[in-house]
Amino acid sequence: MPGSQDPSSPLQPLMVLVRPQMGENIGAAARAMLNFGLTGMRLVEPRDGWPNPKAVAMAAGAGGVLDGARVFGDVGEATADCSFVVATTARQRGLFLPVYDASEAIAEIRRRQAGGERCAILFGGEKSGLPTDDVARANAILTLPVNPEFSSLNLAQAVLLCAYEWRRAEDDALPFESSYDEAPAPREELDGMLGHLFGVLDEAGYFYPDDKRPVLERNLRTMLTHARFTEAELRLFRGMVRQFAYWGRQGEGETHKAASE
Repeated sequence: MPGSQDPSSPLQPLMVLVRPQMGENIGAAARAMLNFGLTGMRLVEPRDGWPNPKAVAMAAGAGGVLDGARVFGDVGEATADCSFVVATTARQRGLFLPVYDASEAIAEIRRRQAGGERCAILFGGEKSGLPTDDVARANAILTLPVNPEFSSLNLAQAVLLCAYEWRRAEDDALPFESSYDEAPAPREELDGMLGHLFGVLDEAGYFYPDDKRPVLERNLRTMLTHARFTEAELRLFRGMVRQFAYWGRQGEGETHKAASE
């Protein structure tokens, strides 16, 4: 199956194109990536399906990047094995996330990858960019000093700017030393913990009223993602959540017993 193997080095950031619309832009993004030595492309719900002959035609020699591109159903699946994700957006969205320019974001990615972390950069579709819910899955925001009266970048241009910063930093960089003893847990484990937590909070009536639930979940997700839990810390946190759920059920039993007496 095309794209079943990821050809990128774990010491490179993955370029994740979220709901791209035009095959030509995917091909141009692949060409921009290979120009600066990047090979790891992931696609989330490409509008016109995959593989796409228009992408191949536009790639102009970067077909290997397209051959290795992997397709996913949503951003969570596409970044499940990543512990640090940066979302590109022209607006800060009011989320509790650090905001970097391109050089700052790449420096942070390089530092984390030196410690063994897998990193990704998210790019939104051509029409409206990344939805806020997808941005909320990231650890940080990457924004560029574009003209505020015309802030929309072509998808391939945005990829090229990030790839250029990566190559420039690589050429100039000295070896990095990680300041972390243990790498953060993969995203799929964090998502599992969040699902567990949200279920317990739902039972406890935390998400009230119902119309506030999406905002509460989003804020909790961004806050806990920013915490960068290790696998051991996630196990500790889930144990705490499990115990809270147990105490809540025991309390309900005592309440029901008292009422019957």
